[in-house]
Amino acid sequence: MKMELSLVNCLVTAAGFLLWAGGASAAPMECHFNSRALCEFEGKHYSLGETWMDNACMQCTCLHPVGVGCCETVQRPVDFPAWCEVRVEPLTCKAFLVQMADPRLPCVSGEANRDPSHGSLQLQQQLEN
Repeated sequence: MKMELSLVNCLVTAAGFLLWAGGASAAPMECHFNSRALCEFEGKHYSLGETWMDNACMQCTCLHPVGVGCCETVQRPVDFPAWCEVRVEPLTCKAFLVQMADPRLPCVSGEANRDPSHGSLQLQQQLEN
């Protein structure tokens, strides 16, 4: 029993490291752990330490036998006009700002497009002066 607990502690420590180190291509925004998940995705089985990217741009790491840990890899913009929204391209896992009125059009930043009701405090202060 004591040896099993020691093994689980080692695996949980390794899991934390793998989740932290696995997001090298982008800073993880959100991570979650599922102790009941299987190390399987789209019919392929994964071993301890192996990673894969799911359809929602989450990088998952097999932590068998304790579950699966996944972290978001998309860096989403946080400061943009209220008339824009974030869209994620599923094949490249890149985020883009598009206009809510017509998502085919990108949001273009510039003096004429600034919206003082939404955005950074610095921008609001500049507009007030």
